[in-house]
Amino acid sequence: MTSRALTVGFDLDMTLIDSRPGIKAAYEALSAETGTYIDADLAVTRLGPPLDEELRHWFPEDKIQEMGDRYREIYPTYAIAPALAMPGAREAVAAVREHGGRAIVVTAKHEPNAKLHLAHLGIEADAVIGWLWAEAKAEALREHDAAVYVGDHTGDVRGARTAGALSVAVPTGPCDAAELRAAGADVVLTDLTEFPAWLASYAADGAAR
Repeated sequence: MTSRALTVGFDLDMTLIDSRPGIKAAYEALSAETGTYIDADLAVTRLGPPLDEELRHWFPEDKIQEMGDRYREIYPTYAIAPALAMPGAREAVAAVREHGGRAIVVTAKHEPNAKLHLAHLGIEADAVIGWLWAEAKAEALREHDAAVYVGDHTGDVRGARTAGALSVAVPTGPCDAAELRAAGADVVLTDLTEFPAWLASYAADGAAR
């Protein structure tokens, strides 16, 4: 394998972590504080895009910056502890290292909060890059020379393809397998529990070339 093949990027929400319980709690807290109705159950079904896109469903445009700042401020209080590692997440990251690689996290989430999630769950990434969504994720993927990007959303597929990285998708978030394939995913796994075996095959193929 080339050195490029040794870096694997992962999305965070609904790829490595199930952040829905905590995000729901944070939205409910923001709703109570502002007196503005937010359907938190609905909001957590469409995780992936930047926070501002969700807030626009509930607040006028001139309040988005203020509400986003406040949400990010209260997020550690409500959202970190309830989050869970997705099945196979720790093993997927470990598998990259077992193949001599680096595992990075590229997410649309506020970077400090992303780091809090990973630290709380004991998932160690070689780098964490936040504030990037869809095609913009290619910036970090190119910078870190990532050969593979793993995500759960069609936006993650677009980011991988823009970067020239192999898109590995898991239908564990808002997008099903058919949507991910239609968006151009190169590989669709059931979930991350299948990733170590896939990576072993990918590494073997690369070594044979």
